[in-house]
Amino acid sequence: MLSHKKSLDILRKTNALLEGHFVLSSGLHSSKYIQCAKLLSFPHIAEKICKSLAGKIKKKFRNFDLILSPAMGGIIIGYEIGRLLKKETIFCERVKGKFKLRRGFHIEKGSKVLIIEDVITTGKSSMECVKLIKNSKAKLIGFATIIDRSSKKNLKIKKDIVSHLKISVPTYKKNKIPKELKSVPVSKPGSRYIK
Repeated sequence: MLSHKKSLDILRKTNALLEGHFVLSSGLHSSKYIQCAKLLSFPHIAEKICKSLAGKIKKKFRNFDLILSPAMGGIIIGYEIGRLLKKETIFCERVKGKFKLRRGFHIEKGSKVLIIEDVITTGKSSMECVKLIKNSKAKLIGFATIIDRSSKKNLKIKKDIVSHLKISVPTYKKNKIPKELKSVPVSKPGSRYIK
């Protein structure tokens, strides 16, 4: 297993951990943004983190049938964890603002589904995935992510989250942004803002 410090070093080395003023896909503001796509663009470096997460998933969730990941951020990590654990992996994508299963993907009735994301902040995207699982009359077994940056105050997920790394980064509602953060130009990097 990689240490917390080594993991942060890898995120900085790959420019996956950015500093500035960001509006996250949850709508919250933050001084840090974790762009796991940058990490995953270096498969030989990301491999250690993926193996660590796969090991934790295997330990926590002994039996499941399917991995569901939200597009865009979850696709690569879902695929890689599926490859490592030899599990079928599908993804959902936004159509007119709502997650849908497309491309012939479906969830079998009664199957046990694990949701995998790259980063979880509030769990909003994950909870949208849960609706797809319920509509398919399948069973949610849990959540996994490379980075868990959630706080109890903003988290919509009520189950444990299996993560490679837990990072505590303050987030702020639009009307509660600190003065020093307000002076930094805003960036909206998340895929939820792609039109």
